Amino acid sequence: MGKKPLIKLEDVWKVYQLDSLKLPVLRGISLEINPGAFVTMMGPSGSGKSTLLHIIGCLDVPTKGRVFLEGQDIMELSEDDLAQIRGQRIGFVFQQFNLLHNLTAVENVMLPMIFQGVAENKRVEKAKKLLASMNLEERIFHRPSELSGGEQQRVAIARAQANDPEIIVADEPTGNLDSTTGEMIMEILIDLHKKEKKTIVVVTHDPNIAGYSEEIINIKDGQIITNHKTAEKVLWEKQ
Repeated sequence: MGKKPLIKLEDVWKVYQLDSLKLPVLRGISLEINPGAFVTMMGPSGSGKSTLLHIIGCLDVPTKGRVFLEGQDIMELSEDDLAQIRGQRIGFVFQQFNLLHNLTAVENVMLPMIFQGVAENKRVEKAKKLLASMNLEERIFHRPSELSGGEQQRVAIARAQANDPEIIVADEPTGNLDSTTGEMIMEILIDLHKKEKKTIVVVTHDPNIAGYSEEIINIKDGQIITNHKTAEKVLWEKQ
């Protein structure tokens, strides 16, 4: 028996209504993501890859089709249930970092734990530990404006791990960084995948970034045009 998929999409459509015009952004997407996979989604601007990532991350629901998270149809869940899933099981990393500028690094990392009712002493301890794992021990009381782009993204990755989610979804996580810093961010995500067994789903338009993953899904005009394992995945399977 093979692994049951962690995430499964069946004939997923996302259609936006603009006045009388219907604008399909996703057109019948079906895919499976197994536990512990490292998947990259690539495609030109406007291809629908960010919309697809938002649906995988339960930030959005499809217009038509079904999305399963460990066999649970998310279309049957209330907004409160979906918020609970996002809070506990999925960590988010964005191109713009999305840190709160009036909070320090450690406060930003603690935020998701507040929503889950974690006691303050445990929040502080875990946030400091996560920032230390990102080599940011010296920066924990700095606000985002006092941090470089790479440091802000490392704070964002620490925050994404706050509630120890199974899945980390990252939308162009290196898009605002230079190539060297971008490589460092990808190495951190690879570490989380290999050492912590996290399922990682990354959207990028950069083939160099995609090369870090096990599987690359190419999207164009809201449809999957290719889906293939990378040399990295083939190499791992031979070991």
